[in-house]
Amino acid sequence: MDTSDALRDFLISRRARLRPGDVGLPDHGVRRVSGLRREEIASLAAVSVEHYIRLERGQASRVSDAVLDAVADALRLSTGERRYLRSLARPAAAPDAGERAAGVRPSVQRVLDSMARTPAYLVGAGGAVLAWNRPAATVFTDFGQVPVAERTVGRLVFVDPYARRLYVDWEAKAREAVSYLRTETGKRPRDAALAREIAHLADHSADFRRLWSQQHVLETTHSTVVLRCAPPHERLEFSWEALQMTGDPDEVVLVYTAAPGTPTEAALRELCEASAAR
Repeated sequence: MDTSDALRDFLISRRARLRPGDVGLPDHGVRRVSGLRREEIASLAAVSVEHYIRLERGQASRVSDAVLDAVADALRLSTGERRYLRSLARPAAAPDAGERAAGVRPSVQRVLDSMARTPAYLVGAGGAVLAWNRPAATVFTDFGQVPVAERTVGRLVFVDPYARRLYVDWEAKAREAVSYLRTETGKRPRDAALAREIAHLADHSADFRRLWSQQHVLETTHSTVVLRCAPPHERLEFSWEALQMTGDPDEVVLVYTAAPGTPTEAALRELCEASAAR
C-alpha cells in the first residue's frame, strides 16, 4: 500500500465528515467543499496551512508527533483512528516472511481444543484463519475443507456466498471485516501479502470496494453476532472477545460465548455433542 495515498485519503475522508457546527465554527452559507476546509483544520490544530497541506499530501516524515496529535484532535479522531493515523505516518517495516512460516504451536491448538463448547479460532496477519476448534467448525464453517488461500476473514465474508446466509446482519459483519483489514494495513502498509489480499477482495466483491472506500477503522475488540443456523435451532446469539494469546501481536483468538441459560447455550451444547459423536 502506498502510505502517502492512504494518509491523504484518510485525512480527506475525516475532514469531509465534519461540519463547522461540529467544531464550533460559524457556517456561512453554501460551501464548495464537503466538510471542513484545510485552512479550518490547520487553524483548529494551531499549525500552519502549509504544514497541514503537506501532511494531507502524505508528506509525514518531517511532521512531529505533537502535530499529529493536534491534527487528530482537530479532526475529532477516535482512539482507533488515532492509531491508524500514527501508523500511516510512521509506517512499520515489511514483515519477515520467515517469521510467518513457523506455524501454530501445538500447545495453542490444545488450548483451542480444550474449549469443548466454546467456538474459538486463531486469526493471524492479514486475517488468515490459522487454527480453530471443533465448535468453531460446527458453528461457522468447516475450516479444514476450505483451501488455505481462501481461509481468510475477508474471503470467507465477501467471496464465500455462505456468509450471507450465516450472518443475520451480514452488512454489519462485512463492515467489521473491512474495518479490521483497514486497521491491518495501517499496521503494516508495506506488507505485500496483505496488499495482494486487499486487491483480491476488491477484484471479487463490489461490496468490499464500497465499504473499503468509507475508511472505517476497527474500534473494538469485543462485540456481538447473531448467526442463522440450520433448523431446529434457527438463531445463535454470541458475544465475542478478541484475545492476545500467542505472544505474536499480529495474532488474536476470537472466542464466542453464549449467555448462561439462553436458548443459544442449549443449542450450542446439542450441536457440539452431535459433532463430537460423528
